[in-house]
Amino acid sequence: MGKGFSFVAGAVLGTAAGVVAGILVAPRSGAETRAMAADMANDAWDSARDMYEQGVDTARAAATDFGPMVDAKTDELRAKVDLARERMDQLREQLNDAIAGGNVTPAADVVVESVVTDAPAAGAEAAAEA
Repeated sequence: MGKGFSFVAGAVLGTAAGVVAGILVAPRSGAETRAMAADMANDAWDSARDMYEQGVDTARAAATDFGPMVDAKTDELRAKVDLARERMDQLREQLNDAIAGGNVTPAADVVVESVVTDAPAAGAEAAAEA
């Protein structure tokens, strides 16, 4: 308890000494100092408010510009999707006409032949030729 008490007592005495020294050597009276501090606080508040308003204006301008840009890109994308759908419908009609005409065999009727190669033998033949 002795060390903790001496620290607190030293802190209190140091604070009191600082206040007394500040009052004795202050270049202005208390009223002048408080007025000056209030002016600085008001200036800082005005500056912060101006910065906030400028940020809000910038954000509003960006939002105003962003909306039409999104609308334009959306319209462009819709046009591309519509074009792709039209092209897909054309290709589907062409394929159906080709199947109906007998020019194309439907995939369900195609027989796939499997070709099995003997990979080690092919490698051996290539080595023998070299």
